[in-house]
Amino acid sequence: MTDIFPAVHATARRRLDATDIARVAVFAGIIAVLGLPGAVTIFGAVPITAQTFGVMLAGVILGPWLGALSMTVFLGLVAVGLPLLSGGRGGLGVFVGPSAGYLIGFVVGAFVIGLIVHAGLRKPTLWRTATGIIVGGIAVVYAFGIPLQALITRLPLPETFLTSLVFLPGDLIKAVLATAITMTLVRAYPRAFRRTWA
Repeated sequence: MTDIFPAVHATARRRLDATDIARVAVFAGIIAVLGLPGAVTIFGAVPITAQTFGVMLAGVILGPWLGALSMTVFLGLVAVGLPLLSGGRGGLGVFVGPSAGYLIGFVVGAFVIGLIVHAGLRKPTLWRTATGIIVGGIAVVYAFGIPLQALITRLPLPETFLTSLVFLPGDLIKAVLATAITMTLVRAYPRAFRRTWA
């Protein structure tokens, strides 16, 4: 029987080594640094931040499992009270606030990005990278974020969806930048990836 997700199963079978742990830590740090410029809140309770850009890069460069792990480490640090989210937010309270679904979406989104970009253990391509980033980094994050935001704020889902469209232009710009960076790294510095392709 053909394995349609070899990248997932190969990574799952391999134990974490020092390099993996270091890369996970680096990307957790990158997400934190991207929160330093602060956030802008427009038409709602969820801020616009640069941190989703880090989610996109983590999924692309680390792959599904390590990308998701880096997001989990980052959120674990937030949970224990470190003010790593944009605007200096941290603590367990953020996981019951309007942004809670988006934070969950960080983990799932990074996993989906890595799954698509590294499908079949193949070298990342332009179309697969762009597709993975848009599906995982935007659609998946929104799919978790918008319904939970509507539930927590007690606003109708259609209204929450419409107000959340304010994020879309910025997220599309991040997707373009993340795709361009990925393609540059594939050509100029393939060692940036945990390579499973020849």
